[in-house]
Amino acid sequence: MTRTLFQTISLLAVMLLATTVNAQELKLPLVFSDHMVLQQAVKAPIWGWAAPGSDVTITFAGQTLNAKADASGKWQTAFAPLKASAESAELKVSSGDQTLTLSDVLVGEVWLCSGQSNMEWTVSRSNNPDQEIANAKHPLIRHIKPARNPQMMPQEAFKDAKWTVCSPETVANYTAVGYFFARHLQAELNVPIGLLNCSWGGTRIEPWTPRIGFKIVTETNDIYEDVLVKDPTSQQYKAVADAYLNAVNSWLDASKAEVTAQKTISTPPSYPKQIQPYTSHQSPTMLYNGMVNPLVPFAIKGSIWYQGESNHGEGMRYVDKTKALVEGWRQVWGIKDLPYYYVQIAPYQYGSEDPKRLADFWVAQAEIEKQIPNTGMVVVSDIGNLKDIHPKNKQDVGKRLANFALVKDYGKTGIVYHGPVFKSFKQDGDKLVVTFDHVGSGLAARDDQPINEFQIGSAEKTWTDAKATIVGTDSIELTAEGLTAPCIVRFAYHKLATPNLMNKEGLPAQTFMAGEMPKWDNLSKNVEESTKFQLMYDMDLTKLDQNVNYDVNNTTGYTGKFSRIAYYLELGNTLEDLKWVYVSMDAFTDDAGKIGIPKFGTKAEFQMPVKNLNIYSNVEGLKTGNGVEGNIEFWPNNYGGGNAKNVPGASSSKYDFGDQISQPQNGYGCMQVHNTKLKQTIFALNKWTNGNNADMGIGNSSGAHPDWTFSNAGKNYTVKRLRVLVLPAD
Repeated sequence: MTRTLFQTISLLAVMLLATTVNAQELKLPLVFSDHMVLQQAVKAPIWGWAAPGSDVTITFAGQTLNAKADASGKWQTAFAPLKASAESAELKVSSGDQTLTLSDVLVGEVWLCSGQSNMEWTVSRSNNPDQEIANAKHPLIRHIKPARNPQMMPQEAFKDAKWTVCSPETVANYTAVGYFFARHLQAELNVPIGLLNCSWGGTRIEPWTPRIGFKIVTETNDIYEDVLVKDPTSQQYKAVADAYLNAVNSWLDASKAEVTAQKTISTPPSYPKQIQPYTSHQSPTMLYNGMVNPLVPFAIKGSIWYQGESNHGEGMRYVDKTKALVEGWRQVWGIKDLPYYYVQIAPYQYGSEDPKRLADFWVAQAEIEKQIPNTGMVVVSDIGNLKDIHPKNKQDVGKRLANFALVKDYGKTGIVYHGPVFKSFKQDGDKLVVTFDHVGSGLAARDDQPINEFQIGSAEKTWTDAKATIVGTDSIELTAEGLTAPCIVRFAYHKLATPNLMNKEGLPAQTFMAGEMPKWDNLSKNVEESTKFQLMYDMDLTKLDQNVNYDVNNTTGYTGKFSRIAYYLELGNTLEDLKWVYVSMDAFTDDAGKIGIPKFGTKAEFQMPVKNLNIYSNVEGLKTGNGVEGNIEFWPNNYGGGNAKNVPGASSSKYDFGDQISQPQNGYGCMQVHNTKLKQTIFALNKWTNGNNADMGIGNSSGAHPDWTFSNAGKNYTVKRLRVLVLPAD
């Protein structure tokens, strides 16, 4: 035992000595190294480590700086604004008898390049790689790429990184978008350009975001709280950990007593999942902590970003997350309006998913530059590859990003840097006239063919391909055969859209949708019975989310009595192909607030027979008729396939017309009406919290579960509407 203790003390002594030696060593972060570029015209910080309390002297470009290491050995100071210089110079850092000398240091413009694979994509895999590599003799362009390093907590140092000078020997592995961006900037500005390449293929936006960003943006506070509770230094972590340890101690005491009494020990408390640290590089803050934080506060001019493929199903939620990213970066760098220029992801197949899903994301990406100051979006719909998520033309992408910077940050004039953006539209008889901003010297067709990818609609007819004619320099006139009084318009609203509308400078137009979606109404025409009913709820299900905000809600203050309740569901992609079902039944409640979608908080929970169903539908195979006996399953809870209520004929394993309610109450959610005798789902709307990917269908699903559970079928429809009606009692 004594020998083991002696060995332990010796080991600790060696570790302490090593730590002391390490703390006394003069060191710089890897971002400060040979061939680096320092940012001009701002106070450029420099920092590092030395013996605690020691003096540090830095000399560069005629400036001498002094700093003192704190108790941990950290020191920091900053250069007065430096002038751009392409002349190779030395930077020296001294402390005591130690001196570090950095050679070939330049001063110019430094840009952060971040995102996923399309930013990480190298010059060697882009268009004309052999020619580009051979011609890459640009010694004033410098590049550094930190090693991949996901970390739960912010790091002060990289695992590995070094600056390289752009040449045919080095450029092959540079970020292609960043390199072509830098090449264009350098040619126009004639100053050195430094690229900080923090990118990783397949990554989401959340791991690149600093914790403070999620806190600043109210809509992402849920992510902030999740990050915070995993931090062992936070009060939130301590509260959960203390509660767990108290529970464990109580269990230990009880278990000892049970052993003494010769009783079975109970199951120990489960480790709280909320404090388990992240392990995936895709989790929030992980890549910021390990790859970006070691750069902070290295002086930069701005940032370019190419990401979104891994978040493309999130729609407007991506805007909130981008705000967190941008405001987070601006906060940690202390640059209030840090430029942020980004690329709209290219059209791509994305398997069999809803063709509108990617278009919704494009609209969200376009919203970013409207909501966040000093940002701008490059559109690449004209230079993508429908069969490759990594289009190889990175030359034009980099140039378009550079033109944003040249105009907005460097004051260059005479450059058209933005493609056409929807401004407004007006109805003119049977025409719609759409006007654009950023038209340059005028609108044009890229291929001299008729303008494509416009669709318009009216109250009588939904999305119809439109004939588009350029009017003047900034407008498009739209018409469609057989369509009168158009009131809505959309452009390039398909994942494979490669529209040919551009300005004469060759920059493509953005995807957009404008106008109020009309309420195409076939209810009274399809079901005469419905004309006797009163509308309670009406909802465009493309707007579904956990809040279930109805377009029409007539239940507020409603005190009338009703004898029957009816549901009318429409699903399809155009007015001409809509599938619909109408089902009315004897009232199963006298509370109008409980007959709609049974979201959490409505206290609507019904699993019961319903009588006298009248069923009308145009869906093949769905049995129609009057006086049918059925049952309903309405609740916000999770549920299982077990037939707890012993509904006759229901399965005890499949999800169908006899399922078992379970916890939590604020769970998956179920709204189903069934023809019990025929074992047939009349309609189902489940998991409305999943938005456009909610489960929904008419008749029995052909999938594993007849009631559409786990189907995510909502993604298959662009037109989806639910109405709830009541028949007033006599």
